[in-house]
Amino acid sequence: MNKKLLAALLMSTALLSAACGDDEEPEESVDVEGCEHLREGPAVPILATTTGTPPLVANDHRRYDITLVDGSGGRTGSVTFAASEATDYVLYTSADVPVSITNGSGAAVAIEESTNSSETCTEIKGRHVVPLTVGTHTFTFGPTSAASVNLVIEEASHEGHEH
Repeated sequence: MNKKLLAALLMSTALLSAACGDDEEPEESVDVEGCEHLREGPAVPILATTTGTPPLVANDHRRYDITLVDGSGGRTGSVTFAASEATDYVLYTSADVPVSITNGSGAAVAIEESTNSSETCTEIKGRHVVPLTVGTHTFTFGPTSAASVNLVIEEASHEGHEH
């Protein structure tokens, strides 16, 4: 009986390692996760700001439902994100709205790759890959005619990712 238990445990470990290990197409698996959270949440309502300290968002398997405010040229607003490691992050949005990113000292951070769709699912209307350093960054949305935008943040690499 102990041999069967050990064999089952080893098989489970191998399956889990395969499920969360290096995929041949890691971007696709990241898109699957981003899409899942855009669809299903869990959702956290956030009111973006154009003044003061913007509210904090995270890459914590949540969808942030961000309400934008009236600004110059349309609806706009900012949120902050504290990157815990220097890596590429993927920002998924439910609306095709302009996104700009600055680091903690206010310098612009270039977006490496940006598209307004994904073959993975129709909920993804914005997919932005951005290299971030450790520290706090500001994401600014708009100007746009959209009243709100949903945001999911995922690390581009799933190495060490746990479900």
